[in-house]
Amino acid sequence: MPDRILLDACVLYPTVMREMLIGVAGKGAFTPLWSPRILEEWARAAIKIGPEGETWARAEIAQLRLVWPQAEIQLRDSLEQRLYLPDENDIHVLAAAITGSADMIMTLNKKDFPRNTLADEGLERVDPDGYLYALWLADSATVEQVAQDVTAQARRLSGEDWTPRGLLKKARMPRLAKALA
Repeated sequence: MPDRILLDACVLYPTVMREMLIGVAGKGAFTPLWSPRILEEWARAAIKIGPEGETWARAEIAQLRLVWPQAEIQLRDSLEQRLYLPDENDIHVLAAAITGSADMIMTLNKKDFPRNTLADEGLERVDPDGYLYALWLADSATVEQVAQDVTAQARRLSGEDWTPRGLLKKARMPRLAKALA
């Protein structure tokens, strides 16, 4: 049975990172999970790229909800009250992972998700680069195909001549970028 991974907003907002993760999830590598609040954080973060950023994010969120209807976790308020994390604004992420019976939380925020706290809840913390690199070691063909697809889409949308290595390195996935070189 594939891992169940709660995706934090910080791994959903960068487009290339999200496309890589959702691409390999679509190939059955893992089951993605998120909460409405996580999706809302993504939409609000996308405003940084301009007024159209939020609109694009909301359209992509609607598409994700159609493709992955079972991925969205509805939280129980009482659960959040018993949990602790260094940043109280991240407690909802931990609560969603617990509620969704996740195996892992994927985030870039190491300091806000201490391993010992997660272990107490039966969870691990993983980062996108490390997780995708481990998937590549186990099944290089799948990860390479998704990387090729994401790179082709980046070329179409940007008009730039991206390589998988360059694109993934820019997207903060240097180990995977080096592996695919």
